[in-house]
Amino acid sequence: MNTAAALPAFFQAPQPLPVLYSFRRCPYAMRARLAIAASGLRCIVREVVLRSKPADLVAASSKATVPVLVLPGGRVIEQSLEIMLWALSLNDPHDWLAANRETRTAMQALIGSNDGNFKQHLDRYKYPNRYQHEHTDDEQAFAKAHRADAGSWLRELQSRLNRHPWLLGDAASLADMAILPFVRQFAHTDLAWFNAQPWPHLKAWLLDWESGPLFQQVMEKYPPWQPGDPDIALGLSTGPATGLKF
Repeated sequence: MNTAAALPAFFQAPQPLPVLYSFRRCPYAMRARLAIAASGLRCIVREVVLRSKPADLVAASSKATVPVLVLPGGRVIEQSLEIMLWALSLNDPHDWLAANRETRTAMQALIGSNDGNFKQHLDRYKYPNRYQHEHTDDEQAFAKAHRADAGSWLRELQSRLNRHPWLLGDAASLADMAILPFVRQFAHTDLAWFNAQPWPHLKAWLLDWESGPLFQQVMEKYPPWQPGDPDIALGLSTGPATGLKF
């Protein structure tokens, strides 16, 4: 069977689509959208206003934070990395998951560092007012200290990118797409400061991604979703797919 030829028929089939509750600027939601769009799968995207979460989101997920993916059969996937793996397990045309076990182990380690230590410092750099219990009245000094700690890890990424164009080699992987949205959030916290740092390969890596068509696709602006609104579909066909089951 020619799966490449079968893919458009799947997209056109009148079957329910998964529903993704998302927030455009959230890096967790961003990486979920990246994987769905890159996989060529389609889903309904519902933009959420975090201060006014829709009842459907709260009913689907007790955590009620984005992203949340609701599959047609009722299964709910609540973690961004799990959404990425779900989409790419169905179709991975760019080989982001990588077949090499050593590469997968390295991907997991990098993503773990991003989601753990780096994210902790990023939050305190970007939102120092949320952590008043952790510092004295000098909020600016607190933010700068965490910026410096986050910068130490970014220098490690710069070192990797000095050797090859992507974090793990000559091709993009899950690690790049899971980490880039958080580096972007760090950079845009104080873009002038970020641009002044001696990280040419890191900045080029980020800029190339931000300039690409996949980023433009997943960053399209949608109005906040309300019950009764027409469905908005996310996702384009990018390559052959197999085992397309929800």
